[in-house]
Amino acid sequence: MYRLKLCLVVLISCLSIIPSFSQTWELYNKQFQLQSRLRYQSILLLSETVKIGKTDSSLFLLNAQYQPSVNLEGNELYQYLAPWILVKNEGGIGAFHEYGQKVLPLEFEAIETYLNLLLARKGNEYWVYDRGKNTSSFLGAFDQAKITHNGQIIAEKSGKFFLPLASNPDQSFLQLSDNEGDYLLAQTESGFGLINMEGKTILEPIIDSLVHTRGDFYFGFDQDQYLLIEGDPVKANVRYNSFHKITFENGLLLEYIHGKLRRVMEEDGILLDAVGMTTVSQLDRDIYQVRFRDHKLGLLGKQGWLVQPTDSLEQLYPGNEGLFPAKFNGRFGFVNPQGEWKIKPQFQAVTTFSESIAAFKIGGFWGLMDTLGNVLSKPQWEEINGFSQNFALANKSQQWFLLDKSGKSLFDQGFDQISRTDHGYFLISKNGKTGLVNEKGELLLEAEFDFIQREKSDLIIVKKDDKMGVISESGDVKLPLDYQEISLDPATGQILAKGSYQPVILVVEETAKRKRNR
Repeated sequence: MYRLKLCLVVLISCLSIIPSFSQTWELYNKQFQLQSRLRYQSILLLSETVKIGKTDSSLFLLNAQYQPSVNLEGNELYQYLAPWILVKNEGGIGAFHEYGQKVLPLEFEAIETYLNLLLARKGNEYWVYDRGKNTSSFLGAFDQAKITHNGQIIAEKSGKFFLPLASNPDQSFLQLSDNEGDYLLAQTESGFGLINMEGKTILEPIIDSLVHTRGDFYFGFDQDQYLLIEGDPVKANVRYNSFHKITFENGLLLEYIHGKLRRVMEEDGILLDAVGMTTVSQLDRDIYQVRFRDHKLGLLGKQGWLVQPTDSLEQLYPGNEGLFPAKFNGRFGFVNPQGEWKIKPQFQAVTTFSESIAAFKIGGFWGLMDTLGNVLSKPQWEEINGFSQNFALANKSQQWFLLDKSGKSLFDQGFDQISRTDHGYFLISKNGKTGLVNEKGELLLEAEFDFIQREKSDLIIVKKDDKMGVISESGDVKLPLDYQEISLDPATGQILAKGSYQPVILVVEETAKRKRNR
């Protein structure tokens, strides 16, 4: 008995207490019932189906039960852009498909992703992985290479440009430029042309000059005529050509006949043909202010006149609900599509109508009015943001207030900041703390939390004093404020909660083993 006690004393004295760097995660179902405990340093919910767990030694792709299914080999998540998971270790960057297939080893300096295509670089050498063919191939050595927004690869070497995935990868260009359309703008010594997504020429590079305008449209000049060209998968089409001068500046296409402004152009033809125009200004996408020699002013849209030209206007602006801000004699009011004053010009400034309410400025302060010009809130605010889902934000004395449609503030006291969230909710901030207001303007949570994230009505993640928990809109505590981190699995509705407990591991040293074996 004495010898047994002695052995136990020796054994215990030789144990080392080594802290584990993994953390305990608790997994709860929708009813906040504990389902299991997990051991990971971190768990990342990248999408509804992609979950990654990090242990002391590696990264794992997790299955639906949060158990390791694929070793991702790296020790750091470099990037996730569906469907590609890029991971990194001391050897470099590699790539896995989100289904678990390893497609590039962890040895590259950079990897660029695009749908079913990966472009990898090591030094000045490039490789491409094509998921459709499930093949990796060496592209060559280039000064630089990139994937365009439509999946083509442009490479540059010694000042020349190449399409290494095209049928003729050795063909060189003076320039290859990507744009928002589906076609590359190419320049050779003979001129400019267009190339489709497969790398085939759809417009021979013989045009003197060519620039992208919008979408799949391009503006060109060749010899003595101006061209409006539309890209096509097989062959580009000339949609409009003219020997009269066409200019393209700041997104605005204008045609001049005998030196006088005559036409406002759209990408593939004439938007407006009118005599007597003096200036055209683009105010917004597809909205133009057009001024005439007889002092008339109109507002032009894609489908025609938004406001008919009239001579009682100095400025016109885009509007809503059939009312357009306009200026006359230095004052602002609103006109209808016929150019008639519906709210006479009497304000220093106005906003557009939103939910039948607009803000106006008088004496340096802002108020609110309805579509008939009736005052809802007298000018007392230094700033007012537009109405959305029945409420507006207003500022006074560096404090923000919520206004209803009668112009009244919902709360007597203001907040340092108010931010709109999903479903019409508001985050309110006061003295560095955060609270929550619902879509009806009711205060749900006082401004006493460090962080609030509303996932749904019965699940609001909050943080206070560096501890996180879950509460409902009624204030019921679903999970106490006792966790380091909380996440919601959007696919299953399960809740992951990272505990503050850090377990220790008892390890028997070799000396103890040797003594025990004697």
